[in-house]
Amino acid sequence: MDKKDFLRVADYTKRDMLDVLDLASRIKARQKKGDPFQPLTGKTLGLIFQKSSTRTRVSFEVGMYQLGGYPLFLSANDLQLKRGETIGDTAQTLSRMLDAIMLRTFAHSEIEELARYATVPVINGLTDDHHPCQIMADLLTVLEHKKKLKGLTVTWVGDGNNVLNSWIEAAPMLGINLRMAVPKGYAPDKEILKYGVDLARKEGTEMLLTNDPVEGVKKSDVIYTDVWVSMGQDAEKEKKLRDFRDFQINETLVKHANRDYLFMHCLPAHRGEEVSAGVIDGPNSIVFDEAENRLHAQKAILVMHLLRGKKINV
Repeated sequence: MDKKDFLRVADYTKRDMLDVLDLASRIKARQKKGDPFQPLTGKTLGLIFQKSSTRTRVSFEVGMYQLGGYPLFLSANDLQLKRGETIGDTAQTLSRMLDAIMLRTFAHSEIEELARYATVPVINGLTDDHHPCQIMADLLTVLEHKKKLKGLTVTWVGDGNNVLNSWIEAAPMLGINLRMAVPKGYAPDKEILKYGVDLARKEGTEMLLTNDPVEGVKKSDVIYTDVWVSMGQDAEKEKKLRDFRDFQINETLVKHANRDYLFMHCLPAHRGEEVSAGVIDGPNSIVFDEAENRLHAQKAILVMHLLRGKKINV
């Protein structure tokens, strides 16, 4: 891989995605054997969090440590950004001291600006528009359970949010059919949807947007959802709970999917809202495999970007 940054799934080609997934699988297998793999010894990763997190922080910190490097956590209160320093000045300063930067923030334009000024790799830990590291972990998890990606049907049920945006960019590249069951008024970003539809047409895959959750999950291999009320949307909670009441993933809805369907959720989950306890804690749920794979997928991403242009032996 010769790309410096990973800001959205569309930054990758199909070959890039397959290479990251292959590397993640090999790194994970080696770790499970207790065989250390530390190609990033002496490297440093700055972790900038404008939004709080559990899985993103732990997976990046532990991942960088396991790869032999040093992770440096930086909250919004630790930086001069909060006191008026420009993103450009911050990027140039940190580039003189770090080998890579991970940013978890709100506006996607902020990470684009950071990457524009930074001379080291910038990795997107989440923005309001994209969550590419989550999707790489999701793909790794599906591949482990289904042994393939091409030809599968993944159904998203819920909000047209950043995770769905990243699925829209990823699915057609890997031959995955994507269905999106969302309430009226909650469709994904129009430009990203157009990008995905055009790519799906080119790759010969299905991309369906519907307001009917039953139509969405029918004969699906994977059912995916997320919280209905995302961080910072508390003022909209009551309205969203009303608008989404027919979109809960529960025992009745999943009967329309294939019997061996997989249930996925990027977590944290609100049992009784977007998913019933019986589904998320049931035999088809792989949410904790998915959570663990944030660690392995991101380790592969870090290795690929920090050692870009170099041969990687695992």
